[in-house]
Amino acid sequence: MNPKRIFISSVQKEFAAERAVLRDWLRGDALIRRFFEPFLFEDMPAADRRADAVYLEEVARCDLYVGLFGDEYGVADAEGLSPTAREFAHATALNKYRLIFVKGADDAGRQPKMQALIRRRFVSTPELIAGLYAALVQYLEDQELIRNGPFDAAPCRNATLADLDEERMATFLRRARKARGFPLPEEATPQELLTHLNLLDAGRPTHAAVLLFGRQPQRFLISSEVKCAHFHGSEVAKPIPSYQVYKGTVFDLVDQAVDFVMSKINLWVGTREAGPQVPVAYEIPREVVAEAIVNAVAHRDYASNGSVQVMLFADRLEVWNPGGLPPSLTLAKLRLPHGSVPANPLLAEPLYLTQYIERMGTGTRDMIRRCREAGLPEPEFSVSDGFTITLRRKAGEVAGEVQKLILVCRDALSRKALQAALSLKGEENFRTLYLVPALAAGFIEMTFPDKPRSSRQQYRLTTKGMALRAKLIQKGGT
Repeated sequence: MNPKRIFISSVQKEFAAERAVLRDWLRGDALIRRFFEPFLFEDMPAADRRADAVYLEEVARCDLYVGLFGDEYGVADAEGLSPTAREFAHATALNKYRLIFVKGADDAGRQPKMQALIRRRFVSTPELIAGLYAALVQYLEDQELIRNGPFDAAPCRNATLADLDEERMATFLRRARKARGFPLPEEATPQELLTHLNLLDAGRPTHAAVLLFGRQPQRFLISSEVKCAHFHGSEVAKPIPSYQVYKGTVFDLVDQAVDFVMSKINLWVGTREAGPQVPVAYEIPREVVAEAIVNAVAHRDYASNGSVQVMLFADRLEVWNPGGLPPSLTLAKLRLPHGSVPANPLLAEPLYLTQYIERMGTGTRDMIRRCREAGLPEPEFSVSDGFTITLRRKAGEVAGEVQKLILVCRDALSRKALQAALSLKGEENFRTLYLVPALAAGFIEMTFPDKPRSSRQQYRLTTKGMALRAKLIQKGGT
């Protein structure tokens, strides 16, 4: 099948950046590029022909007309019409399939002739892409070129509007307006919000709508949960000291998974020497952890039966998702300036509007920069049965709980004696946070290693543990 030709019309100078982004997205998206080929006048080679004649010929050749309208009307000719207006009129006369996007929510300063052309509004480039994406998928379905749309744009089976939480939508509206200048007013209805975000399919909530605002998203999308595990060693091993399965909307999943990691990694607390505020710093910057997790939740393959996995080891953090890279990206390109081709654009747009995603195509490079600034190795990216981001922890960092245990372990002591020395009552908490990590790291050892459950079992420092204890005492740890 020959690709459908899309003519992108606008005042070129006003929308130069948006035109280029749309062209790159249309040619990079795995689904869209199979069916469409964009035309931009600035991509044409120089020719000895009148520009207006070329414009209109290309409008006649196109299958779809996409108009981007802003504040500028363009230079009017003798009849008072700009090239953009003539292109629109020509597309209308030829009954072309027209998609009109108008930038901004306020028409007060807009040229009167522009106000007559208003159709669908957008504020940001990601919002424009999400709107065009939904419109093109609808076009393909209407033309029966595809039977099923992309996963996040498809209707969620058995879900109704009653399965969406109106309070979550109201909260989203407030946050999006404050964070990104979202154009809908706070009193907008859920129907208006869902329609604006292209989250309805013939009045039914899409998968994206359920993942964003559902009361119980996992009732419909079981594998959309996030599994978090904390291992004291450097390999997956049972028993798992800490394991959580989080459910909820994509916003809930990101927040809960980030909190899980931040509660397990080391936190440095400084002094008030430089001012009244006590400086604190996590061994892995929170922004880096959040970017890795939101990347997994936003770009995973939701048609897969796999779930996002967040695994914290003694030496690293691994975030895995059942997805991959789009054809236009490679692992090497992730470290260079690159465009963003979201796997789930209708899901990514609300995450952008609430600042979970800051900039298009900058996430991986921001992670690299922040890791360098924190003195950490650069993040590692890999693709096998899914996409994995690996963040290395600082070498030699010892958890505060382990340090406390080492300081009280002057001689061989029983588990109960060590607990008493630390003023701890809960055995499970002591084993999980103190004893098992110290054993796994080789700082302490059993006096009866062949009989771990012996009633006479005691624990003593190893040579490695003695060295660390001396270092801690020298720093004032007693």
